[in-house]
Amino acid sequence: MNKENPIGLFDSGVGGTSIWKEVHALLPNENTIYLADSKNAPYGIKSKEEIIFLSSKNTEFLLEQNSKIIVVACNTATTNAIKELRAKYDVPFIGIEPAIKPAALQSKTQTIGILATKGTLNSELFHKSVSNHPDVKIIEQIGHGLVQLIENGDINTPEMEELLKSYLIPMVEKNIDYLVLGCSHYPYLIPQIKRLIPSHIKIIDSGEAVAKQTKRILESLNLINGSNKKSSQIFYTNSEPEVLQKLLNYEQNVVYKSF
Repeated sequence: MNKENPIGLFDSGVGGTSIWKEVHALLPNENTIYLADSKNAPYGIKSKEEIIFLSSKNTEFLLEQNSKIIVVACNTATTNAIKELRAKYDVPFIGIEPAIKPAALQSKTQTIGILATKGTLNSELFHKSVSNHPDVKIIEQIGHGLVQLIENGDINTPEMEELLKSYLIPMVEKNIDYLVLGCSHYPYLIPQIKRLIPSHIKIIDSGEAVAKQTKRILESLNLINGSNKKSSQIFYTNSEPEVLQKLLNYEQNVVYKSF
């Protein structure tokens, strides 16, 4: 395996760019290829079989681009398909799942909230994570409609604010002191969420942990790119690239392609 081969990342759409940003910040010399399957977003309302099919298709695309490691930058795909992906493909996979453990261990009120997709909350992997913390009350909330609004670029809209209020206020009333964001799209909502919940409630997402795990695995396999060449960042989308470009703040040296 060539060390200069790219890190591949995929998501049901643009949300996984929140993970890409953390990976790129920690590993700026690495080439990356990001696949946004926006045409099929959101994955969270699909069956497990559909999620496995789409995740396999995305993986094969990234392997065709010679990816040396694949980051499943989607909670729903990780919790429903990563076991099957690891069994099927001979490449290291990094998954992303809701950060229940740090929230549960640090909670003072012994009550945490989790905002996630239906696919993540219904998954076997999620239920296994929850069962590890029987003493903590976990308030689950499906974020109906949030992914689609983000995919459409409708982040700072009255509709988004109303949805967030309806999901968050009942959690606040149940005395949560941690809010776990269980979808890679949701970090883009943190500014609005902070305006809607008390300041003592801590918000946790998984981006930094995923980046650190990616670095650890690459180091353990001796696959860190030591080249001094300027790294390349390529984003593939099967939808319009405008929302991607906006979320990446029109970042320089990024190439957008259709697939």
